Amino acid sequence: MRFNHLSDWLAWQETLHYKTVDFDLERIGRVAARLGKDTKLPFSIISVAGTNGKGSCVALLESIFGRAGYRVGAYTSPHLLRYNERIRIMGHEVSDEALVEAFEEIDRARGDTTLTYFEFGTLAAVILFCRAKLDLVVLEVGVGGRLDAVNLFDADLALVTTVGIDHVAWLGQDREAIGREKAGIYRPGCPAICGDPDPPISLLDHARSIGAFLYRIGKDFSFSVGATGKWHWDSPKGNSYRDLPKPALAGRHQTQNAAAVLMAIESIRDRFPISEEALRHGLDAAALPGRFQVFEGKEGITRILDVAHNPEAARMLARTLQDSPCDGRTLAVFAILEDKDIEAVLRAMWPVVNAWYVSNLDTPRGGTARSIMMAMSRIDSNVHRHSANTVSDAYAMALRSAREGDRIVIFGSFHTVSEGLKSLEIVK
Repeated sequence: MRFNHLSDWLAWQETLHYKTVDFDLERIGRVAARLGKDTKLPFSIISVAGTNGKGSCVALLESIFGRAGYRVGAYTSPHLLRYNERIRIMGHEVSDEALVEAFEEIDRARGDTTLTYFEFGTLAAVILFCRAKLDLVVLEVGVGGRLDAVNLFDADLALVTTVGIDHVAWLGQDREAIGREKAGIYRPGCPAICGDPDPPISLLDHARSIGAFLYRIGKDFSFSVGATGKWHWDSPKGNSYRDLPKPALAGRHQTQNAAAVLMAIESIRDRFPISEEALRHGLDAAALPGRFQVFEGKEGITRILDVAHNPEAARMLARTLQDSPCDGRTLAVFAILEDKDIEAVLRAMWPVVNAWYVSNLDTPRGGTARSIMMAMSRIDSNVHRHSANTVSDAYAMALRSAREGDRIVIFGSFHTVSEGLKSLEIVK
């Protein structure tokens, strides 16, 4: 065995391939074939892509199908605190030992073929899912769709949540280019769900050209929310539901995600029947760390963590904050990757933040406090702002400034939230 400990395997994987992201299904396909894990696997697959909302839809699908009694696996990325978070079987993270065994199997099979960190993880997930004898697996696309490692495996059902501007270096500069990449997860003759109310033409054209069964929000299914927060779902091609509970995940946008999930469930109801009771319980029980995750402090200061890292996600976060007003001020702890649209993210959050505490992000592609401060100066040079070297330091500064009734919002990337969660364990 090359390594005995998971941490050693992960450190080695980060340096094995010369690119961090390499859209090339030929290499991973070659290794998958050697493992006997070709494109058709012994369980049904739901693939989920989209600029925002992927993790939420995976969590909802996993929760609902699990409540219905199916054996379900889920693969997501990135993780917040532990790599094991990426692979869940029946709602539980896989163990270090299981991952090490899977990595060793992949290493033996790959020969001289190099794999990226994400490709190793994707193959490990598939190996562990096969061993667990699952009914259904939900796979979250890493970046894009068409050439993402997850797309090596044919989905019985594919869901694209939203199409926004992100990862432009890899996916293209506009929504049409990005939509074309995300539509690559659709398959001929299979349900193709689109949860974006204004989908790019490229996505619609691709779905039609390959003969996928396309279901669009606002056309083939719809939802409405009542004054109490309960909501209704309708589709001329499926059942109708009344007075559904708000998804346990916070934010108005989560109902839109849930509506797309319900269409996905309806489209495969013949193979995976779901009772209305399981549906309601699943909506109510879904959980997803790092998405408007709230911690109430004893001193009357609320902490909120959210992985919002692009303009669309930042607008959703701002709206959720406006829908949940506090008695005091909103203090933002913010760090972001350098290749993101920093100014647009700031502008989205600008109306709801009273003071900013920004920091460097100590990770590959990590942005700097200086670049954030420069972007802030272009918006309003008089804004209340402070800079720090680390997210932990920025959080400590915000906490010292906070008073009873205030809230501290830690956001900007998965890395930012990860560091924020670690800080909450240290500084209460």
